[in-house]
Amino acid sequence: MPMSTIGIIGAGEVGSQIGRAAVASGYEVVIANSRGPETLKGLIVELGPSARAATAAETAEAGDFVVVAVPLKLGNDMPVKQLAGKIVLDTNNYMPWRDGHFPVIDTGEKTVHELRQEQLPTSKVAKAFTHIQAPRLFISARPAGTADRHALSVSSNYPKAVERVTQLYDQFGFDTVDNSPLSESWRSGPGQPAWMAHAHQTKTELIANLAKAELPNPV
Repeated sequence: MPMSTIGIIGAGEVGSQIGRAAVASGYEVVIANSRGPETLKGLIVELGPSARAATAAETAEAGDFVVVAVPLKLGNDMPVKQLAGKIVLDTNNYMPWRDGHFPVIDTGEKTVHELRQEQLPTSKVAKAFTHIQAPRLFISARPAGTADRHALSVSSNYPKAVERVTQLYDQFGFDTVDNSPLSESWRSGPGQPAWMAHAHQTKTELIANLAKAELPNPV
C-alpha cells in the first residue's frame, strides 16, 4: 500500500532523483515542471505506475506534502493557495551566478528559505536535501543503525515539518541533524563546511560542520 503522495515541483536533476527515491520507498509521486506534463512522459515511464505528471498547481493539490525543487524567484511563482496548510520541502540553494543577487540575502538580513516561507505564509517550509548531490540519494543511502550513516540537515520554523523531513530522510537511508530555525539555514549553504562535505558526513561530523559555519561578509 502506498504510504502517501509526494508532490514534486521541479523535474530537474534533484526533483527527478527525489522522485526515484520516493517511488523506491513506496510513495506515490506527482511531479511537475515548467514546460508542461506532456514533456515528462519519459520520466513517468521510468518511475512507473506510482507516478504521474501534472501542473504545478495540481501537484501541490495532490501532495500530502510537497517538494519544491526549483530556485526561488523574488516574484513568487509557487501555487500559494494549493500549498496552504502543507509541509513544503525546499531544496533550493541560493546561487547568485544563476539567480542574480538578492540584496536581502547578500546583506545577511534573511536567508533564501526565510524568503520562501514569506512567499508561502500558510505553508510550513523546511530546508531539505540541499547539501547532497542528487546521485548520492542512492549511493550514500544506508539502513538505520548502520555505522557511519550519512546525515543530512533540516531547517524549519515548524517542528512538524522537521519531523516529516526526519522521517523521509530515514526512509531514504539517512540520519538527520536539526539545524532550525530557518534563520540558521545559512549554515548548510554553498561554501560552508557542511555543504563542502556533501560526499559523506556522519551525524557527528555534520553537527561539527554546521557549528564551524561562518556568516559571509555582506556584499
